[in-house]
Amino acid sequence: MGIEMKLQFKLAQQLVMTPQLVQAIKLLQLSRMELVDEISRELDGNPVLADDMTDPMGRSELDRSLPAQSASDPPMEERIGVTERVEANTDMGAREIEKQVKEVDWEQFLENRQLQTPAGSGRNGFEELPPIEQSLTKPNTLREHLLWQLQMSDFVDNEKQFAALVIGNLDERGYLDLEGGEDAEGNKRPDLTIADLAAEAELDPEDAEEVLKMIQRFDPIGVASRNLRECLMVQAETLGFDEVEKAIIREHLHNVERRNFGAIAKALKIELDEIYDAVQEIQKLESIPARNFSEVDDKAIAITPDVYVFKDGDKWVVSDNDKGMQRLYINETLAQKMLKDPKAKEFISEKLKSAQWLIRAIEQRRRTILRVTDCIVEKQREFLEKGVAYLKPMILRDVAAAVGMHESTISRVTSKKYVHTPQGLFELKYFFNSSISRIADEDIASESVKQAIKKIISVEDKGDPLSDQAIVKILEDQSGIKIARRTVAKYREMLGILSSSKRKKMF
Repeated sequence: MGIEMKLQFKLAQQLVMTPQLVQAIKLLQLSRMELVDEISRELDGNPVLADDMTDPMGRSELDRSLPAQSASDPPMEERIGVTERVEANTDMGAREIEKQVKEVDWEQFLENRQLQTPAGSGRNGFEELPPIEQSLTKPNTLREHLLWQLQMSDFVDNEKQFAALVIGNLDERGYLDLEGGEDAEGNKRPDLTIADLAAEAELDPEDAEEVLKMIQRFDPIGVASRNLRECLMVQAETLGFDEVEKAIIREHLHNVERRNFGAIAKALKIELDEIYDAVQEIQKLESIPARNFSEVDDKAIAITPDVYVFKDGDKWVVSDNDKGMQRLYINETLAQKMLKDPKAKEFISEKLKSAQWLIRAIEQRRRTILRVTDCIVEKQREFLEKGVAYLKPMILRDVAAAVGMHESTISRVTSKKYVHTPQGLFELKYFFNSSISRIADEDIASESVKQAIKKIISVEDKGDPLSDQAIVKILEDQSGIKIARRTVAKYREMLGILSSSKRKKMF
């Protein structure tokens, strides 16, 4: 059998992801805050890229910095969805745009821009000042709060070192976590003990226990406890609870959780009314010491919407929110100077191309979000008019078909993007719901069913809460919604609502 070389021609489609296309896809799926961070990184790494914080003289705005796009060029959103749809002209379109960018005579372009009058920023005075909520100081974390108290204490050096080790081993709830965890190979390490921490700080184990008790009486009281029982007992002793209350904490927390107050009364040989009073006092204690000292202060977080939806007469209008977003420009003055240097010319040309692509991708991201939001608004008019009960069932395929994009592209566009509507602030993904059948009526969105369940539970008799099966019957009788009991249980858990036995109010 002879070996020979042949030359064969074969026609095949192949997906080629250019760096610019990868960047466009990446920017599309970023949230607003992530986009701001990404822009900051690009500004740091690209000397010819400038934003509103730089001198407005010598900058080129987006519309003026981009060469005219021919009608034959495919839209950016089609190229963004290219990872899922392989089209014949995708690679050719990307190459054509890249060719246009490479062929730009940057020196001539910047020289022409010098002859044009730079656009003014249009902002001055108090409009430049950030909102007052953005000027608030950062709240202290639990660790910072405890270390400050430690510095103010009269502990000696090795006691302070031990206390610092304890504070460093607190979990997000404020409990002392001494679990060993796993090593790099996935093997479980042995758990730590107070004696181990004491040995590392060269402190006597008996003294370590006393120091731990003192730390547990720092603010918040009960911090650095090893379990719930110890946490509640520290608070009970500090606040001067009586012996009945302490006994319940020591021996009957499991019965309190099950609301088995009769068993507690029998074990302690006291009246049931005394147990009710004692449990009421215990319930006032804090079970999570770090509740007000989370690493991220949820109360200070404000979600900034990407788009606004409002009604103008009989029309619903979708408007993007550019407040707080940097306007990107090309720093012409710097670019012109560096282009005169033969050694820097190639480098600056590459940076100019990169800046142009970034500006183009950000603008296309904005247009794509507006386009998708427009489609959602068109399909959810009743929700905007009347509220969540009128939310229509909708899936990614519905919007993808309407705007001519792939479903995964719609998923990227709607993830971590927020819209402000007359009904409140929602993530765009909120509007995608599976459908629930109704008797002799059109289907209803699953989110509407969740809200119906929440409303039913909110008005129930707290002394005799409704079971899941009872909620099933109410939904069918009142709204014609026929779903299984397990579906009600699933939706109830998703809403963070306890079962009927745990919702029952005893007092």
